[in-house]
Amino acid sequence: MNKLCDVFFQPMKDSIYIKPFTMYFTLNGIKRNWDLMEVHDSVSILIYNVTRKVLIFVKQFRPAVYYGKIPSQERAGNVDVQKYPAELGVTIELCAGIVDKDLPLVEIAREEVLEECGYDVPISSLKKIASYQSGVGATSSKQIAFYCEVTDDMKIHEGGGVDDESIEVIEMTVDQVMDYVSKEHILSPPSFLFCVQWFLRSKL
Repeated sequence: MNKLCDVFFQPMKDSIYIKPFTMYFTLNGIKRNWDLMEVHDSVSILIYNVTRKVLIFVKQFRPAVYYGKIPSQERAGNVDVQKYPAELGVTIELCAGIVDKDLPLVEIAREEVLEECGYDVPISSLKKIASYQSGVGATSSKQIAFYCEVTDDMKIHEGGGVDDESIEVIEMTVDQVMDYVSKEHILSPPSFLFCVQWFLRSKL
C-alpha cells in the first residue's frame, strides 16, 4: 500500500529530466509549430525466471498516470487523496531505466536488473529484442528493449531500486500475464505490451 499525501500541481520549473520547447517549420508549404520535450533515451528488460517459470515485473506509482485519473476541475489546490488514492497511479511495467551514463546500453540494462529486481546477471544473458520510439507525439526519445533469463541462484537481494525509489518486484506466471493483457484497460505502457507479446510469440 502506497501512502500518498500533500498532492498539488504547479507549473514546471527547471528540470534535469525534460526540456520543453517549440519547433517551428514549414511542411508542404504550410507554416507550422509543434510543442516538444527532449527526454532521455531508456532501456527496458523483460525478465523470465526459468527456475519457477515466472515473468518478473515491477510495480510503481507513476505521477503522470495519477494526474490523468483526476478530473481537470479537481486538480486545483490539494488533491483529495481519499477520493483519489495512490493506487490509481500504480502501473505494472518492465524493469527499466533512463540512459544517463556513458556506458554501453547492455551494461545499463544489467545495472537496472540488479537495482530494481535484485538479479545479478552476466551481460551475455541480455539479448536485444528491438529499439523503438518511446513517444512520437511530444517526445523524441528511443527505448531499447532487452530479454533476460534468470534463475533463483542469481538473486542476491530483494530489489526495489536505489536511493528513494519505491518499486515493488512482482512475479506473474504466463497464464496470469495472458489474462492481464487481455483486459479491456491495462495499467501498463506500450513497451510492456510489445515485449510481452514478443515473449508469447517467440519463446513459448
